[in-house]
Amino acid sequence: MKVAIVFNHPYDGSYCTAILQAVTAGLNKAGHQVDLFHLDNDGFDPVMRTADLKAYKDGTPCDPKVIAYQERLADAGHLIFIFPVWWELMPAMTKGFVDKVIFPGVAFDHDHSGRFPKMIKRFHELKGITLITTMNTPSLVYRLFFGNAIKRAMFTGTFWKLGYKNRKWLSFNMVKFVKEQKRMKWLNNIEHHFACLS
Repeated sequence: MKVAIVFNHPYDGSYCTAILQAVTAGLNKAGHQVDLFHLDNDGFDPVMRTADLKAYKDGTPCDPKVIAYQERLADAGHLIFIFPVWWELMPAMTKGFVDKVIFPGVAFDHDHSGRFPKMIKRFHELKGITLITTMNTPSLVYRLFFGNAIKRAMFTGTFWKLGYKNRKWLSFNMVKFVKEQKRMKWLNNIEHHFACLS
């Protein structure tokens, strides 16, 4: 299976980078094909500019990187996002990826035939979505005080609306404050998890 990974972190020594390496190792063990979208290294422009907004309305993307990303996503069987949570949300590049790549006419269509309009997904090979995030906020605090903002934005606000039922979120909390032994255990568990992905 082809697995697309959307990765967003500007620092090569980050824990997100270690997670990316563990995910890739697990997927390789399982014999999957990995297609990495490294937004920082790619120089992806997350800003929705006037031309992009017109293209969104017309259903014809104009950013060459966006077009290339969409073509690569078309035959992916699983999509993985890896990013840090900053100020309770995703970094700008991840948000821009969703804004500019999850695009009408390419990633979905609008269906106005019923009483209420709905979205119809177009990435038909895509069977599952996994989010992997790091943060320094305790899990309980993130859920109770910040309303699980990532889950609401990415799972409910994007991929649930598009009709993807197989959605999983792996959240690693208090990363800067846990012991190195625990961080290594997390990485081993991640590698094992993706070595079993089917």
